[in-house]
Amino acid sequence: MARDLATTLAWVDTGTRLCASAIAGLSEQEYGAPSALPGWTRKHVVAHLAANAEAIGNLVHWARTGEPTPMYASPEERAAGIERGSRLGADELTRWFGESAATLAAAMTALPEEAWRAEVVTAQGRTVPASETPWMRGREVMVHAVDLAVGLTFADLPDDFLRELQEDIRAKRGRDAVPGVKGSLADVTAYLAGRPASGVTSADDGLPPTLPPWL
Repeated sequence: MARDLATTLAWVDTGTRLCASAIAGLSEQEYGAPSALPGWTRKHVVAHLAANAEAIGNLVHWARTGEPTPMYASPEERAAGIERGSRLGADELTRWFGESAATLAAAMTALPEEAWRAEVVTAQGRTVPASETPWMRGREVMVHAVDLAVGLTFADLPDDFLRELQEDIRAKRGRDAVPGVKGSLADVTAYLAGRPASGVTSADDGLPPTLPPWL
């Protein structure tokens, strides 16, 4: 699905600000508390987001220079980097998140128009135009801002983003694999993303099947 570049860049900015606000002032103990993602603390989520900014920055560099620069050296190194990051102190981890996000934003702002059409390869092996990278980053910071479990919900995310996210999830899960459900835009999107959504019912007003986490 074609996405407007200016809109997706704005979603990156919005999601980044939501995450920054969510972690601002967290104590060491609060930072180490469980997130909404099984097995991950808030530190794991923030370490993932900081590393993801650097990884997507690699794709932006690839688009700008033509030099193949993979997001991560390997899946194992990606996981190890998140684990290392989760052991950082609160101030250091917050600084890493802020600096990596700012560096990525600057790189995207400086990318020439023609470079957005350059092809890059994602960590999943998909070949996509560089114009896909703002969406890749935007959905990370938006969804994981909620996963930080500091009070944000999908209802705090922009409606146009939620509609786009629904379409993305349905396409990737496979439309035949997604049950028909009813509920608010925010609740249905949360459900499709495999997050808690108490306001969602199946088409016959029963409880819909549980979906595994997405993203």
